[in-house]
Amino acid sequence: MNEETIKKIISATDHTLLRADATWDEIKQICDDGAKYKTASVCIPPCYVEMAHSYMPGLNICTVIGFPNGNQTTKTKVLETMDALNKGASEIDMVINIGMLKAGEYEYVENEIRAIKEACGDHILKVIIETCLLTNDQKAKMCKIVSKAGADYIKTSTGFSAGGATFDDIRLFHANVADNVKIKAAGGISSLEDAEMFMELGAERLGTSRIIKMVKDLGE
Repeated sequence: MNEETIKKIISATDHTLLRADATWDEIKQICDDGAKYKTASVCIPPCYVEMAHSYMPGLNICTVIGFPNGNQTTKTKVLETMDALNKGASEIDMVINIGMLKAGEYEYVENEIRAIKEACGDHILKVIIETCLLTNDQKAKMCKIVSKAGADYIKTSTGFSAGGATFDDIRLFHANVADNVKIKAAGGISSLEDAEMFMELGAERLGTSRIIKMVKDLGE
């Protein structure tokens, strides 16, 4: 793979560390790597947003809301979002209420996304739908809901459930989202070649903890 392609992949990567046992020292390393390699963002737990913003004020910080299960109340998710933005986050990745979707409560799901987007204002909102738990019909339905609710991205996965992004999911997203909605593939991206394929299929962001390690292993 040539250097230009690798740079394109890195520039689309949300360099991620969301493990429950992630320490501040590890988060600092994620920030250092994000700045050094010029990733799209660093995606970190909400408790570290303020510290990361103080540590590196110019860094594009993404954090997660309702993570990883998505079944908090809408009010809680909105408050989480406002708190994260006030502390220095510039992008929000929220998890939908998967149970409500599977029960056919589509208006609830749409209204929740809309409320969080309103709290985000001009900040980017990515909507995690946890594709591994959904049927193809439910994934297609979520493409329509995310498009109507005004979010900026639809995202495949948390990386903490039964599976991550697949090529078929990105194809399905690409066929069903509105033109104003971008696509993020996340969870289980295991090679630079897979990352390239996800982007060729229509993903404009990649959520992964592995890409920078792969680049380092190549000798930078």
